Amino acid sequence: MTVLMSSLVWIGICSLYTFLRMGWDKRKANQKEWRTSEKHFFIAAAIGGSFGVLLGMQVWRHKTQKWAFKLPIYGITIVQLILLYLYWFGWI
Repeated sequence: MTVLMSSLVWIGICSLYTFLRMGWDKRKANQKEWRTSEKHFFIAAAIGGSFGVLLGMQVWRHKTQKWAFKLPIYGITIVQLILLYLYWFGWI
């Protein structure tokens, strides 16, 4: 398996995890129970799950009004897209 394919599998697994975790956190928020920390989502996004967080924000309608959450997630996603682009074209 190539490095690119391995990276895409990793991103897929992390994104699935963060997507499901966003849904779980939304459910817990509605039930007024223990919540997942934003730090957890930032770390999970940074290691490859940013697309799952973005999808979870839209599907679950969770944390869509919190700019202090959205801006770092958007920043992480942009950096990851740039790195993927640079890798794809052999610049890194």
